[in-house]
Amino acid sequence: MRIAVWHNLPSGGGKRALHDQVSGLIQRGHEVESWCPTMADGNYLPLSKLCREHVLPLELPTGKKTPPFIGWAMDYFTTMAQVRALRNHAAACATQIRAGNFDVVLAMSCVVSAMSPLGENLGGMPCAVYLQEPKRQLYEAMLHQRWAAPAAGFAGVMIDALKHAHQRIEMREEIRNARAYNRILVNSFFSRETVLRCYGLESEVCYLSIDTDFFKPSGESPENFLIGFGAVDFHKGVDRAVEALGRVRPELRPKLVWVGNNANAEYVAKLKSRAAALNVDFSVRVMVPDTELIPLLGRAAAVLYTSRLEPFGLAPLEANACGTPALAIAEGGVRESIVEGENGLLMPDAAPGNMAAVIERFFSEPG
Repeated sequence: MRIAVWHNLPSGGGKRALHDQVSGLIQRGHEVESWCPTMADGNYLPLSKLCREHVLPLELPTGKKTPPFIGWAMDYFTTMAQVRALRNHAAACATQIRAGNFDVVLAMSCVVSAMSPLGENLGGMPCAVYLQEPKRQLYEAMLHQRWAAPAAGFAGVMIDALKHAHQRIEMREEIRNARAYNRILVNSFFSRETVLRCYGLESEVCYLSIDTDFFKPSGESPENFLIGFGAVDFHKGVDRAVEALGRVRPELRPKLVWVGNNANAEYVAKLKSRAAALNVDFSVRVMVPDTELIPLLGRAAAVLYTSRLEPFGLAPLEANACGTPALAIAEGGVRESIVEGENGLLMPDAAPGNMAAVIERFFSEPG
């Protein structure tokens, strides 16, 4: 088939999954062309090395810091301008795709809006979207639940409505865009349930896989450290890992090396301060090249997986392919990929003491 692919992904697991999917489609004899906006990460696993890639402009508005009431109004107008920019980009891509005599369109996640408005511009062409996850901050209580009514009276409710108007628009557009695709594909049963909760739409599980020609044992002996990887930010649960290791007995306590494609500087500073207080040997490495990542995975005693409600989680399986087991909190999609006692151990919850008990068991009972 002739397959048109659209994406707007940063570096990370989503882009690696896309790269592997396109590579696999081409290896199976399909003809693939891709479209993306200028803001997509073209340096990390570039699709341009696999197929013809069309890069079209996407001019997003930039918000400015202003006093609260003015700022909330600006958020509204900025979001509306963002919606128009995404629609204009999608329409331009769709025009080129419709002219290309493609059999099917496969859209991927969008770093801006999760769901691209591409589907509604394709004039009835068969189209599917592979969604890594909805825009989680619109639906989940990340530290707090933004949709809960304020404690204040009527004035507080009105202020709250103005404050969150732009986010309600983002949610409306995301659901509207999702409805335009013939099929929504997701990476786990957990994600299928999430899509149903967030959008009220059905989706189909299409599991991701690992390139075992690339991720493979390095032949190096395991060392006394745990590795975590993913963006060094709250949603990846690095704080959970530090707290748990602080409760591991000193004679069993391993080092923690965290590898991320990006890092929140303020969050990292707090983590290092907390690690020092707990006497945890903690280090962060950002944008480690794959040539270094594979040996690092091979030398780690285990991968420590602490992400908050991660929809699937490539990291534990990439570690497994390198011969390294996973110690993972049993939430999100990882419950579908880690089999207790076979390719890792599941920690029952994020309570530091319970996590520490599993880590101690791992290091004290090698069998």
